[in-house]
Amino acid sequence: MTIPTTPTPDTDDTVRVTEPDDRITLRFMAVPQDVAASGTTVAAGSVLEWIDKAAYACAVGWSASDTVTAYVGNVHFTRPIKPGNLVEVHARIIHTGRTSMHVLVTVETTDVRAREYSPATHCILVFVAVDDAGKPREVPTWIPHSEVDRSLQQNAQARLEPRKRIQSIMRAAEYTEEGSTPRTIFRFLAAPADANWGGNAHGGTVMRWIDEAAFATAAAWSSESAVAVYSGGIHFYRPIHIGHIVEVDARLIHTGHRSMHISIRVHSGSPRNPHDLQLTTACMSIFVAIGADGHAEPVTPLTLITSEDKALDEQARTLIALRAPLAMMPVELFRRP
Repeated sequence: MTIPTTPTPDTDDTVRVTEPDDRITLRFMAVPQDVAASGTTVAAGSVLEWIDKAAYACAVGWSASDTVTAYVGNVHFTRPIKPGNLVEVHARIIHTGRTSMHVLVTVETTDVRAREYSPATHCILVFVAVDDAGKPREVPTWIPHSEVDRSLQQNAQARLEPRKRIQSIMRAAEYTEEGSTPRTIFRFLAAPADANWGGNAHGGTVMRWIDEAAFATAAAWSSESAVAVYSGGIHFYRPIHIGHIVEVDARLIHTGHRSMHISIRVHSGSPRNPHDLQLTTACMSIFVAIGADGHAEPVTPLTLITSEDKALDEQARTLIALRAPLAMMPVELFRRP
């Protein structure tokens, strides 16, 4: 992707090139610490952390204030990323509300020797600008300046109403001990190393926890070759404070012929009240098990026993139907030549 630039004269007669203030690019190398349990590709959780960092930097630059992640939607993992690849994460504003910023992020990678980048994933994130007291504050209005800008903004606006319906369905779902389908629960304390600049757990870190719990559930049902191909409807309801208990509950709720749909819910609260944890984050992830030929293998069908099992399976089917008509984000319009 070629990013438009503006020459800025300097006092020593040199010309420095700067990016517009509605976008930013991070460039780095994928390292062994980013690798998934399989040891061959970068974990989806690491990619989600990269996405959140780039989008956060973009949103802070536009709003000139601190921001919090409110939503991450439709993360399609279209191609695996190998350790040692060069990575570029591009983030740009595509729509603003009164206090919110919609940020499109694309991840591109290349072999360090080739330098020919190709897309690996993309998604939209919504950030809310906050003041020093953590209250929402107004942001400058973003105005599209080209046909590409207008196309991206229209796509973002078309997702507003479906997103509300998806959130309503996910919030209404009941998760109790009646459910009998496989689940994984991680429970730990949010550590100082997890903190963002506001003193709470970073949104990208929470997404990494989500991916780890979802992977454990998918791997137990299929194999350790399970990989995430989609993560969507990641709604952030409240912050996770450092030092608080974090409980990440991943439950397999639906299987297709080759897919595993996993609902993940994160609760958190003070260690003084360990039985009174509040919902902070919820999302749905889809995993497949990769065979020796590099293709997704058939998975064992999920047996639905209780009424809750059947209700959650129906929820997954409803979400699939709601997302199906949404137009893909036209990221190819601004890819590098």
